[in-house]
Amino acid sequence: MLDYILKNAKLFADGQFRPVDISVKDGRIVSIAGSLPVFPGISVIDLRHTAVFPGFVDVHVHLREPGFSSKETIRTGTLAAARGGYAHVCSMPNLDPVPDCMANLECQLDVIRRDAVVHVHPYGSITVGEQGSALADLAAMAPYTAGFSDDGRGVQRPAVMRAAMDEARRLGKIIAAHCEDNSLLRGGYIHDGEYARLHGHRGICSESEWGPIARDLQLAEETGCPYHICHVSTKESVEQIRRAKARGVDVTCETGPHYLVFSDRDLREDGRFKMNPPLRGEEDRQALLAGLLDGTIDMVATDHAPHTAAEKGKGLAGSAMGVVGLETAFAALYTHLVRPGLLPLERLISLLHGNPARRFGFGTPLAEGQPADLTVFDLDAAYRVDPEEFQSMGRATPFAGMELYGVCKLTMVGGKIVWQEAEG
Repeated sequence: MLDYILKNAKLFADGQFRPVDISVKDGRIVSIAGSLPVFPGISVIDLRHTAVFPGFVDVHVHLREPGFSSKETIRTGTLAAARGGYAHVCSMPNLDPVPDCMANLECQLDVIRRDAVVHVHPYGSITVGEQGSALADLAAMAPYTAGFSDDGRGVQRPAVMRAAMDEARRLGKIIAAHCEDNSLLRGGYIHDGEYARLHGHRGICSESEWGPIARDLQLAEETGCPYHICHVSTKESVEQIRRAKARGVDVTCETGPHYLVFSDRDLREDGRFKMNPPLRGEEDRQALLAGLLDGTIDMVATDHAPHTAAEKGKGLAGSAMGVVGLETAFAALYTHLVRPGLLPLERLISLLHGNPARRFGFGTPLAEGQPADLTVFDLDAAYRVDPEEFQSMGRATPFAGMELYGVCKLTMVGGKIVWQEAEG
C-alpha cells in the first residue's frame, strides 16, 4: 500500500477551513499539521484549492447484485459511491436471493469482498423473501448487517413489525423501515397533487407514508427498538417524527437530495422524475428543509436505485420507480442549499457523515490515528450533469443537465485511492 502526503488541503472542522497537510501511512492518518516534510518513497498529492471532508456515509443504496446485475453491480455501484465522495454505503435487501438467512446473505457478502471499492454494509431483510409474513433469521445475520429492512415494501401487518422490533432490540440492531400502506396506493405512481390532477395521472396520497410511520413510532415507543425511517417525503411525516423525538422515542430518519431540491411542480413526462416515494408538494419540501435545520431529519441518503434504460424510458406512468443519486448528492445539496445560505456547510457534513456514522456505528472522523477514509472536493468548480459520464450503470436522474458546484477530485478508503478525477 502506498503512503501519501496530501499537501495544501483545506480541512473543514468546527465550521471553518484551515490549511493543512495530511500524512497517510499503512492506511491510516498519521499526522495532520500546518506543514509536513516530504520523505523519499512517499507519494505527494497537491490538494491546493480543494476542501477535505471525512468520507461520506449513505445508509440507503440499491446495488442490485446479486440478482439484478443488468441494472447495477456492486463494482459499478461502489465506483459511483467513490466518485460521489462516499466511503461507506448500506445496501438494501431487495435482491435475488433476498438476504433473509445467512446462506443468502453470504451470496452478497462474497461479491462485496471481491468487487467493492468502498465499505459496503448490507441490510438483512425483516421478513422471509420480503413477503411480510414470517420473520427472517435476524439473529444469524445480525453480526454481518447494518440492520434490517424490507425496503421496497412496507411491512403491512402490525404484529409482524412488533415481532421484528422485539427481536431487533434484543439483538441491538436497527429496523430501517420503508413506510408504505399498500391499501392506500390505489394504482398511484406520482404524488396526489396538482400535477397529477392537471395531467391525468394517478396519485399516491401522503397518508400512505405517514400512516405507517405513526403506527411504527408507537411500536418503537412500546418496544424500545432503535427505529430508522427511510426516505421521508411528507410534511406530516416530519411533524410526527418531531413529536416522537420530543417524547423520547429512539428514532432517526433520512430524506433524499431530490426531495429537498424538487417538488411536484418540477415534474416532467419523463421516467427520471419517478421514484418511490414520489416528489411531493412544495409545502412538503419546505417542511423537509425545516426538519434538516431543527434536527428532526438526521441524515440525507440517496436511495440510489438504478434501472435499465428500457425500464426508465416509459414516461411517468410506465417507468420503473427509482433514480440514481450517489454521484450528484453532495454537489446538488451544496449548490441548492449551502451556496444560497439555506443550510450551513457544517450541517450538510453532519447529514452526510457525522449523524449516520453515529447512528449506524461506522464511518470515521478525519483525525490522526483513524483509517484514511476521506474525500476531496473543489467547491468552486462547476459542471453540467451528464449521466453518460456516470460510473453507475443507471442513468435516470432529475439532475440531468443541471449545473452543479462541487467536483469530487479524490476519494480515499482505507488509505487507497478509489476515485481520482482526471486532470484537464
